[in-house]
This record gives sequence, C-alpha cells and structure tokens, in this order.
Amino acid sequence: MKKLELKFLNEEDKTVTISLDQPVEPADPAAVNAAMDEIIAQNAFFSSGGDLVSKKSARIVERNVEEIEL
Repeated sequence: MKKLELKFLNEEDKTVTISLDQPVEPADPAAVNAAMDEIIAQNAFFSSGGDLVSKKSARIVERNVEEIEL
C-alpha cells in the first residue's frame, strides 16, 4: 500500500507527518505544494508542539510486507 506523507515543522521545530492513503500518481509537485500551503494557512491540524509553521518535505512511501511461515 502506498501513502503520501506530508511533513511539516511545528512551532517547536519538530516534524509532524500527515499520511494519506492511495495517493494519485504520478504526484503533482505543484498541487502537493499548494495543498501543504493551504493546510498551514488554514491551521487545519493540531500538533502537541503547536501550530504547523512550515513545510519540510513530501514523499510517497510504499510498504511491502512478506509473511514468514513459522
């Protein structure tokens, strides 16, 4: 399963990650950038370290799990 991870810095300069399932691919950097700007402008999410104040990074992460039979 793939996830879009949006990473922000909060008022304590700590990283806050917002993960979204099933991102549209290929990712549109301009749309992701605009969405992150809007999240900050709208103060849409709360973190224990205060408001989100800046963008840090964005990425698509894929996690693969292979069960091992015991």
